Amino acid sequence: MPPTSTASARRSRRTIACQRCRQRKVRCSLNVTGAPCIGCTQDRTQCIVPTGRVQKPERYGGPVLLAGPQNPNPPLPQTPACRVELPAFQVQPQQDVPLNAGADAAAAREAHDIEDEERNGDEIAAAALGQPRRVGEVPFYTGDRTGPVSTLDICSPDHSLPRHCLIPSNNQTTLTEDDRDYLQKKGVFTLPKPDTCESLLRAYFYHVHPIMPVIEVGSILNYHPGRLGDCNTLLLWSVFFVAVNFVSPPVYEQEGYVSRKEMKATMYSRAKCMYDIGGERNKVTLLQASLLLGFWHSEQDEHMQPWYWTGIAINLCQMLGLHRDPDSLRYNSSITDHQRRLWRRLWWTCFFRDRWLGLTLGRPLRINLDDCDLPMSVPADLLSELDSIPEAVSVSYVPQDFHKLAEFWIILIELSQLLGNVLVLKSQSVKSKSSVNQINALEAQITRCKLPDQDEHGLTPLAKFYAHHIHLHYQALLITLYRPYGIEHPESLSLSQQEIEQQRLQSKADAAASKSTEILDILVRENLLEYVGPMTPALLVPVMQTHLLNCKYGNPLSRRFSFNKLDMCMGVLEELQKTYTVASLFRGIFTKALQQIFPTYAASSPLSLRPGASTGADPVGPHSDTVPAETASGECNQKIGDGVELSMPTGFIDALIDENAIFDFLDTWNEV
Repeated sequence: MPPTSTASARRSRRTIACQRCRQRKVRCSLNVTGAPCIGCTQDRTQCIVPTGRVQKPERYGGPVLLAGPQNPNPPLPQTPACRVELPAFQVQPQQDVPLNAGADAAAAREAHDIEDEERNGDEIAAAALGQPRRVGEVPFYTGDRTGPVSTLDICSPDHSLPRHCLIPSNNQTTLTEDDRDYLQKKGVFTLPKPDTCESLLRAYFYHVHPIMPVIEVGSILNYHPGRLGDCNTLLLWSVFFVAVNFVSPPVYEQEGYVSRKEMKATMYSRAKCMYDIGGERNKVTLLQASLLLGFWHSEQDEHMQPWYWTGIAINLCQMLGLHRDPDSLRYNSSITDHQRRLWRRLWWTCFFRDRWLGLTLGRPLRINLDDCDLPMSVPADLLSELDSIPEAVSVSYVPQDFHKLAEFWIILIELSQLLGNVLVLKSQSVKSKSSVNQINALEAQITRCKLPDQDEHGLTPLAKFYAHHIHLHYQALLITLYRPYGIEHPESLSLSQQEIEQQRLQSKADAAASKSTEILDILVRENLLEYVGPMTPALLVPVMQTHLLNCKYGNPLSRRFSFNKLDMCMGVLEELQKTYTVASLFRGIFTKALQQIFPTYAASSPLSLRPGASTGADPVGPHSDTVPAETASGECNQKIGDGVELSMPTGFIDALIDENAIFDFLDTWNEV
């Protein structure tokens, strides 16, 4: 269908920018914030929108001047936290229009919308055929053989069409005045102080980007300093939200917050408001924001949790076809190398989150690798984009050993693949027990992993932490593989072999848990806990479950040692709960479990009070060498030391260490 003049006008109206932003060739926020835009507000200049750029067909005449700051240096209103607020704006009065003009305009808009929808399909087909009429910007996945675009294969039977193409962007959306007012009242258009922004960006690129490389570094750092208002608002608040975990107290205090948690909740609220009603239609941006918002934990917002946001991110990945190799049929020249690298990072980050959330929450895996053929990411996917960043900016905001951190990220992805294999084996064993050969094969794959040297000379504290962090993932993976078979036995074994195999696997699970506790001890002694991120508390759960199991069974001395290791983990969670809600959640559950075993265990002081502290008795007395006996009521009772009674209702403890429902903590939280 040939384009009409009306369609051309509609296409031109989608690109809305004031004169100053167009001259500077920067993103203008006019379509989101209205006038004046953020850039003109920061520069204290008039915001002028040329004719033909305003989405009001009934307005004519020369350039429209929208009221902005008239004084070149006016006093800006201040909030209690000293943030800069956008001034109110007014639009010149509109000319009177006939009463029936509204109905006529609505009918015309509907006709134009239908035409645009049909043109969208035409542009998709043209891009798939390699005959685009306009420059493509947005990735589009045509689907596999059954998708509607596969119809075009009939027209070109000699060669298969690429499944990935770029189509013109139609993602400009104008907000209603009510939505803009709501977002402004929520503070979405109010950035923190410049030095706070610097601290947040530095925290993000030091502590988040190395393990979640989901944004393009240049999309933010090339606008900084002074032009952060030109960045994507949704992405900026998402970055700030996850970076708050790592800023020092003076940073959040100067913004008027009493804690990181309070500032984090505000950043999340602004990002979520922008996500819900901000009009963002670029699926790549929505995907990036979803992955970052997946670090939100709050009992007041139960359905908006990591599982929810990560599910959205995976869905967007598959909608965009990021799980598929764009060059599987032949080299796709429409996709740039920069896009290939970004897509690999986004997909494998989704995969990483899917596997470890599946372990932590005890829920099914969403990603089936049999449906994926995207090549594995490589360190260059993270390092290449740093070339576009000025050296002075890179030195200020990017870790000096980022090349080492990029290698660590690839190792984490490889461990995530192995974790997926272990979880699949566990889910299959619900129907039929795993064989010794299956366990040994997985064990061989895991032990072949090349892990970083924790004692490598010359590592910065940040790189040291990430080396230990990888080892925590590795030990959690081993525990997940071994621990089920300390209780049940693999199939195809004789009775004598069953006991030997169970002892072997349980011993390896115990060794992995002890190694994890040693790593925690190193993190504490070397003051590396400040680098701990929101994913670290979950790595303590399999470790603590193993220690808890050994507190219930075994000889008195081993139970005492297991308790001490578990109590150390509780102390680490106590420190982390100042920043991470999930650490409080896990600590509450294990406190309840410990109180069932050791009634005098005090939740308020896990490091100072040991079971029996009020009577001077040891938690496991040196002369109590008998194992607890189960009573008819289902409780295990035993006198330990001087009058300290060990009481274990089997329901709670067994549920906590049950392998068929491990780590389903969020469902248990309401009972604690």
